Amino acid sequence: MAVRKILRMGDPLLWEVARPVTAFGTPMLRQLIDDMFETMRAAGGVGIAAPQIGESLQVVIFGFEACERYPEAPPVPLTVLINPLLTPLDETEESGWEGCLSVPGMRGEVPRWRRIRYQGCDPDGQPIDRTAEGFHARVVQHECDHLIGRLYPSRIRDFTRFGFTDVLFPERPD
Repeated sequence: MAVRKILRMGDPLLWEVARPVTAFGTPMLRQLIDDMFETMRAAGGVGIAAPQIGESLQVVIFGFEACERYPEAPPVPLTVLINPLLTPLDETEESGWEGCLSVPGMRGEVPRWRRIRYQGCDPDGQPIDRTAEGFHARVVQHECDHLIGRLYPSRIRDFTRFGFTDVLFPERPD
């Protein structure tokens, strides 16, 4: 396992649509996933997408028991999701504060679907089909946006609700 460099907003790879994974259970895929977990943990994140570490593949990981960056957030199951498909389960949106390892030191209030279904595969190609709501749904949508070349600032509707974390939330780490 290795901690990889996290690409930051402005890197052209972050604006690209990632390629689907076609070979499951390979040593190369397992190494990528191990590196993603190691990188996410080292950065204190709750999720990361393969493009954030320079790999244009449809792979995201997310999950935590507790997180210093989002202390009020309930646990999210540790998940590897490959070639995801997201479906909103109703029209209800919730706005919530988001940060991103590729946009360090900043937070913004972003609207997301409150309830979603997410489908895809695990590292061995076995199907995953889950529903999620609240923060869990927010994390999944945020990470999957990376696979279509979107970063959370492009979803912000009110830029008075976007800024540096230490200014907006001086009591929180980032």
